[in-house]
Amino acid sequence: MSTSEPFRAFPRDPGTAFGQSPGASPPFRFTDTSREASLARLEKLAYLLDSAFLIPGVNRRVGLEAVIGLVPVIGDIAGVALSSYILFEAKRLGVPRWVLARMALNIAFDGAVGVVPLAGDLFDAAFKANRRNVRLLRKHLERSGAVRPNEIDGTATRLD
Repeated sequence: MSTSEPFRAFPRDPGTAFGQSPGASPPFRFTDTSREASLARLEKLAYLLDSAFLIPGVNRRVGLEAVIGLVPVIGDIAGVALSSYILFEAKRLGVPRWVLARMALNIAFDGAVGVVPLAGDLFDAAFKANRRNVRLLRKHLERSGAVRPNEIDGTATRLD
């Protein structure tokens, strides 16, 4: 290294900065804002919050929201906050106000009943407000043509 060239801790080539080798794929981006990608993320979140775990012997699914809801007041507030993210994303996707209102009522009903100590937790495990809200969101986006249908309506006939 000559005296006229300054010392650089990091090379200037962006392909080799921070341990990335040249020709490697770009880093994973969490900011995919397409409607289908957002809907897929919200479906995964709703599954995690409402149906992630299977209770053995009962064969009933519960999610993180039901587990968090066991903590008396803080758990219920956290559950409503997590559910509100789905409402926020629905607004960002351009859902009309009546669908947003129905989603907000699902969240409010789930949160209000969830405050009751034991019965609220059982209700929260059965009601699954997040799955309902994502279903409402998907149905609206499919009807408006913003997202391809997840299922094909109609009857099937066998051709032999």
